[in-house]
Amino acid sequence: SMRRMIFVAILAVLSFGSPTVYAQGAQGWKMPPDSQRCPSKWGAGDQRGSANWVKPETILRATKMIRTGQVFELAEILSPDPKESYLNAGRQYNIYTKPATPEKDARVENEELIVSELGQIGTQIDAFAHQMYGEEGSFYNCFKQKDIATRSGFKKLGVENQGTLMSRGVLIDVAAVKGVDMLQGGYVITAEDLQQALAKENMKLQPGDVAVINTGWGKLIGKDNERYNKTSPGIGLAAADWLAHQDPMLVAADNCCIEARPSEPGYQLPVHGMMLIEYGVILLENLKLEELANARAYEFAFIVQPLKLKGATGSTVVPVAIR
Repeated sequence: SMRRMIFVAILAVLSFGSPTVYAQGAQGWKMPPDSQRCPSKWGAGDQRGSANWVKPETILRATKMIRTGQVFELAEILSPDPKESYLNAGRQYNIYTKPATPEKDARVENEELIVSELGQIGTQIDAFAHQMYGEEGSFYNCFKQKDIATRSGFKKLGVENQGTLMSRGVLIDVAAVKGVDMLQGGYVITAEDLQQALAKENMKLQPGDVAVINTGWGKLIGKDNERYNKTSPGIGLAAADWLAHQDPMLVAADNCCIEARPSEPGYQLPVHGMMLIEYGVILLENLKLEELANARAYEFAFIVQPLKLKGATGSTVVPVAIR
């Protein structure tokens, strides 16, 4: 009957989530109150969020992506030289070599001192201690600033809780589906853009995957850092909401903040709040994706390991894609 057909159509929309449903739902997005978002789906007191997808079956599925042994290193170089590297928003990375004097018939060692904001520089991963919301300072899983913050690191939600992150990685090449080398600064990627890119690549996201978004913006690093830093194409709230519902291990991109800048009207980096605070999804920024995109390497084993920086808000990392 007609009534049954309408019911089935509504069910289909609810089950598969059309972009318009997400777009309408996300436009007026607000951080849900603690009572609605906690405990997280990973359980009360959980500190790992989407890192909980690391389990033997996820790892084994990732190894099946390795067919040629080709390795893509996805990290930008760390250097105080802006022609080689990029540091967001005045963050510091300084290296001081401590050269020794050569001695006859003697082994002599060289070292360096690095003075750096190591949690939040270069190709970096965000821990859940990085973002809080509201006057109480409420984090992922409703940990509170007054309970966990100290001058020598966070007592909970530090990056040391993430561990090795390995899964099937999927490149979502939005620049390619739009037929450009690089999306425009400020372009807000929609859920539909992500779905079209995946369809073009004949790829589907599976729970626990690493979603790697290519905007082309990473080509500016070391060439035009000012432009790179000023704005960027990236996902909007609707796309972030859709992605979060695909249950990824982490979301990564070749821009500074994963999300579009400037932010959508009325918001200030809302995707960070949605992903890190509401959903507990790890973010990975400033990737180097040109080689991966040129190779049309759409699925691969993805491995990244944060430094064990106890209580840190993030870590500089070297992510690797192997296919």
